[in-house]
Amino acid sequence: MNNNNLEQITFGGGCFWCVESCFNMLKGVQSAISGYSGGHKDNPTYEEVCTGETGHAEVVQIFYDPSLISYEQLMDVFFFLHDPTQLNRQGNDIGTQYRSVIYYKDDAEKAKAEEAIEKSKQSGRWQGTYVTELTKFEKFWPAEQYHQGYYNENPTQPYCSAVVGPKIQKFKKHFGELGMLNEQ
Repeated sequence: MNNNNLEQITFGGGCFWCVESCFNMLKGVQSAISGYSGGHKDNPTYEEVCTGETGHAEVVQIFYDPSLISYEQLMDVFFFLHDPTQLNRQGNDIGTQYRSVIYYKDDAEKAKAEEAIEKSKQSGRWQGTYVTELTKFEKFWPAEQYHQGYYNENPTQPYCSAVVGPKIQKFKKHFGELGMLNEQ
């Protein structure tokens, strides 16, 4: 991958352990980093974010090569991995830190995000009203090191085996059939 051509996108779709793991498997993605955005405290900790009082969302910041994977394809994956109709939650993970949110850098990216939301709505995959926030990107704070690659390092941890693992298997089957995954 040519690092000079990399673009960046930041969004939240529930617990970052699953989202980060899946995006790191995609062809064209150089890295997906778990972290926090959208809050009012500098350098928040996981424990602080989990209180819901900092205003941050658990997010993943992705660096990708648009000649290998498009913004639209990344959005397809984003809407595959989480339910954009659940307000401030994903399944049993409840709190504003688990909200569905896309952080955009400029008006052009905001327009592409709006198009992706409409495309997802038209697909009929999710029933109900979409609650995905579109928010101007301001700052990304990387999560603590132990969160990076968490699922890969802890696949037998109870939450990972019960929630993250099945979601990743579904992701691998679908996007593997489309030829979008790196060779393992």
